[in-house]
Amino acid sequence: MSTPSPSPSEQQSVIAVQLPRYRVRATYILLGVTVAVYLLQMLSQALLGADYLMLLGANNPIYIAEGQIWRLITPLFLHGSLMHIGFNMYALAIIGRDMESIMGGKRLTALYFATGFAGNVLSFLLTQSWSLGASTAIFGLATAEGVFIVQNRRFFGQRAQYLLKNTGLVIGINLLIGMSPGIDNWGHIGGLLGALLFAPLAGPKLKIKKEGAGSNVRYMLYDSHANLNTTRLAASLVVLVFGLLVVARLNAWL
Repeated sequence: MSTPSPSPSEQQSVIAVQLPRYRVRATYILLGVTVAVYLLQMLSQALLGADYLMLLGANNPIYIAEGQIWRLITPLFLHGSLMHIGFNMYALAIIGRDMESIMGGKRLTALYFATGFAGNVLSFLLTQSWSLGASTAIFGLATAEGVFIVQNRRFFGQRAQYLLKNTGLVIGINLLIGMSPGIDNWGHIGGLLGALLFAPLAGPKLKIKKEGAGSNVRYMLYDSHANLNTTRLAASLVVLVFGLLVVARLNAWL
């Protein structure tokens, strides 16, 4: 993803237009922790004869209904095979770096866990099988990238339509792949819906600020959503909406 530029009329007076770039750190931490957990899964299988991390942390509707609520988060760090984790970590590295560079580590982390939670909740509500993997959150990241393009399309000019189509194509293809047996597509859709709640409120929203006067006028891009209170609000909204769905389902089973 390239840095957007101001409109042609604004470019005439622009001396410096550069969206502040954040250092990418949280993405690599998430990637490193997830890989470390997978190595522990393999070690558990080799030494104990069973993947106890999966048994204790995977998304399982029966155990969640019994009160094991942590299973709505822990599946983000668990994977079922080398191909499974390889694909997810590749996607996290690509999309996560792009998004973190423009929204920062704290917002990226909040987005990751909020949408991962949303995806696991929808999986809990609509499936009866075990599920695990970071793809719920990765769908959230990809959707948030699409929202970023839509919200800031005037800065991308003619590239906006191409970028949006490309992002939509990636999401659409993966949803189609998710219809294959053994893939938890409801989790993917939940991550997507969580991002549609989070990103419009706390995703990067660019505005132009005018500085100086006369021949020294310059226009600077800034992110009007770069506020931790806004991030907390957006993440809380996702957790509240999907958390209430969990409570409603549990009450219906009582």
